[in-house]
Amino acid sequence: LRTHQWCFILFNVLLFHVLLFGADLLEEYFLRSLPLSYTDAKTLEIREKARKLDMDPLKANLSYTVSSAATCSDQEVFLLILVCSSPENRTRRNVIRQTWGNVTDTRGYAVLTLFALGKPASVTTQLEINEESQKHRDIIEGSFIDSPQTQTQKMLMSVEWTVTFCPHARYILETDEDTFVGIPSLAGYLLSLTQLEDIYIGRVIHQGVPNRDPKSPGFVPIHQYSEEFYPDYCEGSAFIMSQDVARKVYVAAKEVAVSVPPDIFVGICAKKAGITPIHSSRFSGEKHISYNRCCYKFIFTSSNMKEDELFKDWKETSDGKDCSL
Repeated sequence: LRTHQWCFILFNVLLFHVLLFGADLLEEYFLRSLPLSYTDAKTLEIREKARKLDMDPLKANLSYTVSSAATCSDQEVFLLILVCSSPENRTRRNVIRQTWGNVTDTRGYAVLTLFALGKPASVTTQLEINEESQKHRDIIEGSFIDSPQTQTQKMLMSVEWTVTFCPHARYILETDEDTFVGIPSLAGYLLSLTQLEDIYIGRVIHQGVPNRDPKSPGFVPIHQYSEEFYPDYCEGSAFIMSQDVARKVYVAAKEVAVSVPPDIFVGICAKKAGITPIHSSRFSGEKHISYNRCCYKFIFTSSNMKEDELFKDWKETSDGKDCSL
């Protein structure tokens, strides 16, 4: 009887884990997109242009950046984190600076966190941003007014700044300001990769449908994107690009309309450059993951974080205590 009881308990534990992780594992390993072919002439042209990209002319002809006190080391930056931030959200930026954004080194590799934002509508807010930028030297500000309609321009500005001023960054994490980032677990994953180029990783969205409602803020006209579905892309709350992907996206962007949402914009550029997104269920996407210390030490991101949650969760996951299986 006791043997049967233990077998029953073991079966339920196994069943629980299969149900919990099975869907994500199925998606990650069996529904992964097939690698794109590089036989297309346009794809080969984009990849070759990206490989030969000359940085010096770019510095004198930036399309979007109006000012930046942020600097990137001439030495290799293992992980460059670009946080998409609203100009008015100074408090949130300070919370990030005091929590996961305070990490400058992981496993002996350099980490740099910067904030990307557009210009505020208020002159007073602009003065505050100027002061904040000089104090922390971690803000990249665009020449456009920050609004829901200019978020793709902000993404493109981030890519442009990266390939121009931070060409030695091995990996770039694009993320939102309401996201928790587990830098140690993410760094460990990146260090385990055997693929060196075409790294574009996140929570992959399959067969996303363009918004055709003219009354919706995310409306995409047919003449700007005519396909029934978007190409596979990494959901925008957080995703990783290698430096070569940033360069390829920068080159391909000249042929893509900025009217589509920023994450889809990157996905379209990636497809044009022959890059296939890689799914990882450890990115939460838009989901908020209920806090558990060991879970948060394993996942890469969790979205929709409140400021007090960030402080508490970061403190507990940084305590150095290991987690059992």
